[in-house]
Amino acid sequence: MIAEDPRPLPFFVYGTLRPGEANHDLFLRGRTLAEEPARLTGAVLYDGPGYPYAVEEPGGTVRGELVTARPEAYGELLAALDRLEEYVPGDPRNLYERLARDAVRTAGGTVRAWVYLAAPRVAARLRATGTRIADGDWLSRR
Repeated sequence: MIAEDPRPLPFFVYGTLRPGEANHDLFLRGRTLAEEPARLTGAVLYDGPGYPYAVEEPGGTVRGELVTARPEAYGELLAALDRLEEYVPGDPRNLYERLARDAVRTAGGTVRAWVYLAAPRVAARLRATGTRIADGDWLSRR
């Protein structure tokens, strides 16, 4: 099992947690200090059953938002997002893994952030038979 980063990191969100999407208000409203456009390099986006999956792949880019939690809400938000993504550290049945990756701010610079990436078995299936979102932007599917 990989030790988790102990720092309170921001979150890079790319699907239903983005502004205007179904889970944004349910999970993020009132719990954030800042939300800003960002991108995740080294990953591509696949369509899922009502939500997307980011899969690590050199040369790819996923568009999303960098969300910084209010310090007093961080622990609660981290636990809530883990539940939403059905992520349990070390569980081989996970659909997603929460990993620390560098997000690139649109305004410039990079920041280490939590991102939920497709778990290895899900990523392998998506690479073989999934529908890739060519521009890496979940919002463009509309």
